[in-house]
Amino acid sequence: MKKIGMKKPGMKTLLDGKGVERVLSRLTHEIIEKNKGAGQIVLVGIASGGIPLSQVIRGKIRVIEGVDVPTGFVDISLYRDDLACAGYRVRMKRTEIPFSIDDKKVILVDDVLYTGRTIRAAMDALIDFGRPRNIQLAVLIDRGHRELPIRADFVGRNVPTSRSETVVVRVEGTPEEWTVLLKEAPPGKGGE
Repeated sequence: MKKIGMKKPGMKTLLDGKGVERVLSRLTHEIIEKNKGAGQIVLVGIASGGIPLSQVIRGKIRVIEGVDVPTGFVDISLYRDDLACAGYRVRMKRTEIPFSIDDKKVILVDDVLYTGRTIRAAMDALIDFGRPRNIQLAVLIDRGHRELPIRADFVGRNVPTSRSETVVVRVEGTPEEWTVLLKEAPPGKGGE
C-alpha cells in the first residue's frame, strides 16, 4: 500500500503538510485584509486542486472572522482553449456555485498558476454565472511561464521552474498529509 505523501526519486519536497497549513493561513489573512473583512466575498475553487484549498480557506475565515463564506467550485473543461490541441479528451466534472456571484468579490482558488490558461477559462466560466464586482486569484504555487497576462492577487509561494519540471500538489487525505513536490526534469532534458 502506497502511503500518501511518500517522496519518489527525482522529486523535491517544496511544502509538507505543516508548510501548506502555514501558507494557507497567511493567504487567508491576506484575503481578509485586502477585502476589509469577509462580508462581500465568495470562494470558488477550480476543479480539482482548488476545491480542497478553498474549503480550508473557508474554515480559516470562519474561525478568524466568524463568517461562513459561500463556497463553490467550477469545472473549466469546456472553457479550455488548449486541451483539444494537446490531444486530451474533455471529461466533464461538476460545477457547483449554489449562490449568486452578482456584485460579489469572487476569490478564485487554484493549486498551481502556470501559463494562465486555466485561470482565463475559469473567469469565462464564472461570467456565465453572473457579474461579480471583481475577481481575485489565490494560488498555492506560482511557477511562472505565463502565456497570458494573468497574475495572482494572493500567492502562497513563488517557485521558479523550468518548463520540463512539474509541480505536483497532493491534497488527498488530511491536510497534515498534503504535500507539494517538484518533479525534476530527467537528466539531459531541456525545456518542452
